[in-house]
Amino acid sequence: MARFLFVVPPLVGHVNPAAGVAAELTARGHEVAWAGHDELLWQLAGPDALVFSCALPPDAPSRPADLKGPAALRFLWQDFLVPLADAMAPGVAAAIDAFEPHVIVADQQALAGGLLAEARGLPWVTSATTSAELVDPLAGMPKVAEWVGSLLDGLRSRIADGRGAADPRFSPHGVLAFTTRELLGAAALPPNVRLVGPSLAARPSTSDFPWAWLDPLRPTVLVSLGTANTSAGAGFLAAAAAAFDGLPARAVLVDPGEVLGPVPPNVLVRPRVPQLALLPRVDAVLCHAGHNTVCETLWHGLPLVVAPIRDDQPIVAAQVVAAGAGIRLRFGRADAARIAAAVEEILTEPSYRRAAERVAASFHAAGGSAAAAGKLEQLALESLAHLQP
Repeated sequence: MARFLFVVPPLVGHVNPAAGVAAELTARGHEVAWAGHDELLWQLAGPDALVFSCALPPDAPSRPADLKGPAALRFLWQDFLVPLADAMAPGVAAAIDAFEPHVIVADQQALAGGLLAEARGLPWVTSATTSAELVDPLAGMPKVAEWVGSLLDGLRSRIADGRGAADPRFSPHGVLAFTTRELLGAAALPPNVRLVGPSLAARPSTSDFPWAWLDPLRPTVLVSLGTANTSAGAGFLAAAAAAFDGLPARAVLVDPGEVLGPVPPNVLVRPRVPQLALLPRVDAVLCHAGHNTVCETLWHGLPLVVAPIRDDQPIVAAQVVAAGAGIRLRFGRADAARIAAAVEEILTEPSYRRAAERVAASFHAAGGSAAAAGKLEQLALESLAHLQP
């Protein structure tokens, strides 16, 4: 039996894949603990999860809804990733001291995990819940890459006594990437990347859903912009609802901010949905190209309409289009007519569904949480052997 500590940021899309791997490790008889935001972890990993609470940055600035491009990258690092690592570091250190893990699994956006693991001489694996970093978004921007490096050096000095030299986003012990070549494409990858496919596991239900509303005789589209785009998504959600007025298809539209007014009768609006349970009962997905939503959709062999907003989403959207599994819209110009046309095309042109099914087959073959757990077990065995007198 080995002990695994998962270090994750306070982001649903980053916790869910890790939760699938953690559940697989627990089923194999290992001990699992978490370092992160306690309320979110108990919600997503289960109320019995062993959680070491980590602080969040005080007075974190709200992200402007229209922030894109280099400004968005600067905000991500300067106002989110680095302050988050500083805030989480004491909690992560306490978790390491109390739990004494054999292996640390550190999310790419929970930088304190990799920095402290290396400083303590512990084996650690990176959890890459999006493929954006794998294809080097800073290629061709050497000054930006140098700036990011300086931020990481400052973090290492403050929270790890300057020990270590590895990039905390890419552990030399391995990177678990929750995708496959069929979606990622032929881009060159950093060393030690293991493509394991999506990690899906049963999730505690957080909503009641009116299942009787679904009509098996009419196609249904799930419309979602995820959990972090409420302020940016009001206009798009309104246009999406209007797009279904007159369409034979139905829509389940996720509106976490409850910003919508009246909608057509063939549109069901819910503040949240049980996404994994719902996907087998819909025919397509319209979303922001968040990596988790895209992968969960393709796992079920469903085509997509993607309208990326920022961050890694344009990269993921390009992968969907290159795989032939969907259509891309420009988020700021996606009016009702454009959305309706794209939805009609992916529902009526079978090539999109066939491409999605090809990606799904690769996902299932990759192994998902079981493959990731196997990699972690192997590293734990090596660590335990090293500890033997």
